[in-house]
Amino acid sequence: AFAGAGKPVAAICHAPWLLVEAGLASGKRMTSYKSIRTDVANAGAQVVEESVVVDGNIITSRCPDDLPDFCDAIVAAVADRRARA
Repeated sequence: AFAGAGKPVAAICHAPWLLVEAGLASGKRMTSYKSIRTDVANAGAQVVEESVVVDGNIITSRCPDDLPDFCDAIVAAVADRRARA
């Protein structure tokens, strides 16, 4: 429902698996923990090696080392959504 409403949806580490299960990966540019990248790609995402990836309202990141970039992206997405409201 969040994704459908255009609200920010963020997933780090292995959490992009949830986006796969929810049918939200296809056609998206995403990243994830290395051990699930094949699954994310098989679900139709373009998988890239970056600390954080924002594609529309979907925000993904690789691992806890990327938390500063991941958190910055979430804050920016929420602030942008509030500004548009």
